[in-house]
Amino acid sequence: MGTPGDISVKGTSPNMKMYIMCSTAEELRERAEWEGKGPKSRAKLMEKLQAYMPPSVMLPPRRLQTLLSQAIELQKERCPYHNTKNEDSLQNMSLLLDHVCSRKQFPCRTRQILSEHCDEVWFCKFSNDGTKLATGSKDSTLNITQEAKLLRTFEGHQYGVSYLSWSPDDVYLIACGPEECSELWVWNVQDLDGNVMDSWEGVRVQCLQYKKDGKTVLASDTHHRIRGYNFEELSDHNLIVEDHPIMSFSVDDSGRLALLNVATQGVHLWDLQDKVLVRKYQGVTQGFYTIHSCFGGVNQDFVASGSEDNKVYVWHLKRELPIAVLAGHTRTVNCVTWNPQIPGLLASASDDGTVRLWGPAAADDESDDLPCLSPLEGTVRVLEKDKPSAESDDSTDTDDEV
Repeated sequence: MGTPGDISVKGTSPNMKMYIMCSTAEELRERAEWEGKGPKSRAKLMEKLQAYMPPSVMLPPRRLQTLLSQAIELQKERCPYHNTKNEDSLQNMSLLLDHVCSRKQFPCRTRQILSEHCDEVWFCKFSNDGTKLATGSKDSTLNITQEAKLLRTFEGHQYGVSYLSWSPDDVYLIACGPEECSELWVWNVQDLDGNVMDSWEGVRVQCLQYKKDGKTVLASDTHHRIRGYNFEELSDHNLIVEDHPIMSFSVDDSGRLALLNVATQGVHLWDLQDKVLVRKYQGVTQGFYTIHSCFGGVNQDFVASGSEDNKVYVWHLKRELPIAVLAGHTRTVNCVTWNPQIPGLLASASDDGTVRLWGPAAADDESDDLPCLSPLEGTVRVLEKDKPSAESDDSTDTDDEV
């Protein structure tokens, strides 16, 4: 007969011998890291058993919590104004009512008007850290604004500034002019004297985007297409072909989605990976002006564009109809840029010579001209509050007295 140490049971745990040799219950629980019989032990045992049982026999662990989390995520996706970071747990959400974001939390109000330029403003772009705003104008200047105050002005762009791009570290700023300009300017933003670092002549660019793979440049040309150029492999290929001229385009952070402003057609969303047209956004007026649109908001769930009808249009990424139409500019809105760090802040540049900063309504704003969904059209209409006329002032005073 063998000793207890020689006992071997087929199919048992390798530690079974060690457990059999335990002389007391306390020693057994310590070696097995087992608290002993009780509610916690039974709960752990059930979780292990559930891994081997089909759902028709035993529900998966925490099934109710999973279903509630899925319901909340679905409600967030269907909420047209959801522009806040996702909560980590159900404890931050109320289960008594469906999730609905207040329209006051969405950037639909003019919070600041910048009027430092003396001519049409063609382009605007927030820095990557969200602290600065660069604006280019027909008046041959490039302005850097911080906290709604003019920080620096760069001059010398004879034909005006029609496009800007920040370096990843926000130290350099590239500027180029319209079609008749063949110069490309690189400014050192941190240089107090605003010196030009480099300038190239003879380069004519319609629209470019640099992909984050570090190898590919996307370019739109006069053949109504966007092509990808790989400078490592020295190859190029077609990605997108439209039936009308592509006036401008932008790419989201993932590098998969492209937002195109197409002449006489409006704003189109393309999947660059599958090379398919995903969505045509409605409402915007797009002729042959160069108008720039952008992705923005939390997780870039929204798109915004200027328009030739003097308004800013905002859509949810998955909806064709606008959820907000912002009025306030008096001429064509050439460009819209969303702050990459502050989801509730966007800027628009216009031919009226101003740049408007849009943000949520103030907490004490009880006005009724904020966005509201139209039950028939499913769209949102909002107009910037006009200055009250004499008649409206009289009527307001009368209402207050009553």
